[in-house]
Amino acid sequence: MAKSMVFTCTNCGAQHPRWSGQCDACGEWNSIVEEAPLSAGPGKKSLGARRGTTIKLMDLATAEAPPPRTLSGLGELDRVLGGGLVPASATLVGGDPGIGKSTLLLQAAAAFAEAGLSSVYVTGEEASAQVRMRAQRLGLAQAPVKLAAETALRDILTTLDELRPDVAIIDSIQTMWSDKVEAAPGSVSQVRAVAQELTTFAKSRGTSVILVGHVTKEGQIAGPRVVEHMVDTVLYFEGERGHQFRILRAVKNRFGPADEIGVFEMTGGGLAEVANPSALFLSDREQPAPGSAVFAGIEGTRPVLVEFQALVAPAPAGQARRSVVGWDSSRLAMILAVLEARCGIPFAGMDVYLNVAGGLRIGEPAADLAVAAALLSAREDVALPAGCVVFGEISLSGALRPVGQTENRLKEAQKLGFTEAALPARSKTSAGQGLRLRQMGDLTAFVGDMFGAG
Repeated sequence: MAKSMVFTCTNCGAQHPRWSGQCDACGEWNSIVEEAPLSAGPGKKSLGARRGTTIKLMDLATAEAPPPRTLSGLGELDRVLGGGLVPASATLVGGDPGIGKSTLLLQAAAAFAEAGLSSVYVTGEEASAQVRMRAQRLGLAQAPVKLAAETALRDILTTLDELRPDVAIIDSIQTMWSDKVEAAPGSVSQVRAVAQELTTFAKSRGTSVILVGHVTKEGQIAGPRVVEHMVDTVLYFEGERGHQFRILRAVKNRFGPADEIGVFEMTGGGLAEVANPSALFLSDREQPAPGSAVFAGIEGTRPVLVEFQALVAPAPAGQARRSVVGWDSSRLAMILAVLEARCGIPFAGMDVYLNVAGGLRIGEPAADLAVAAALLSAREDVALPAGCVVFGEISLSGALRPVGQTENRLKEAQKLGFTEAALPARSKTSAGQGLRLRQMGDLTAFVGDMFGAG
């Protein structure tokens, strides 16, 4: 009997009994496609007739010790991985086209090879000559890396099984196809099947597999979300085309912090590590100007100082515009509402533009106070005091809430030459930081202290 077709959402991987215009699971429109189902598992009758073998159980205390990590020599990459590459791990790297994923992983393959690991780089998007050309540009032409241009998963796994390399990089998973699935490369079924086989190979053979994944227009890794659950680590390579900075961000990591970042700078010779991102993000900052506020943030375990820039101008024809780059637009709307409701400072009839300098994207609520400071500075056309950093969370009542890792934020600010900090009153901090602390309990007190109005 022929197998009935299934309908799968290309955005989230949810299966539906029939086609519809909108996915019930994720709400995406026109994302459901018809595909051949994967082979079904054993039924209840077969389970009763054919018993499986008993698996071996062991005590947790006497289980095999995990193998040591291997450092690549790229400090920023090792930081994001949680302290180095874990043997038999599966890592998924996603990013926009042309952002530098292939360049980063070619440099990583060379770095692992120089560290003594046998490395294999398999590309399904380029010819071997093209990869060789990039390696020459990066100065890696003599690196001891094995290279192959292939898309057939069966041939790739057979070759890897014979070589048993320490590291295998697959660029990219959307170009690979498995002959076990009757679907085109890049489809939901193919991506899921290829990811499963490569992850299983990594666990059974001890090879660390790094997969490259394409992203959708929303910035999410294309294909079913189950792929992200299969692998051990999910990394996103981010950056603005107009900036030279690139951010490698961990969003899932079974072996380390899940919110760590690594900072790189795109140069003519490839990606260069940035050991002190705070100094780099503030390098182009001139004298304090209205609408500028320096935020002391935390990315993973690393304190990072970045500049928020705001512009407030009268809106033409009464149509106020809100434009945000590098921050959450809904969070900006909340800050504007709190400023008007609790402090009596309206922004109605005004265009508001907010930007995070350097192309970094900030997601923590601790940036609320820095955003409010930049907005008020732009509206009143008054620059904040020179050498001042700002951080703190704003509640809907207008109260300022303390945030975590206050000590690390202040130490980073002092190291870069800042002299004072504006922060919530209940922040846990000790004296002796060398900074003048301006602690306020609510947003009204902050406005009065910083701008001389209440």
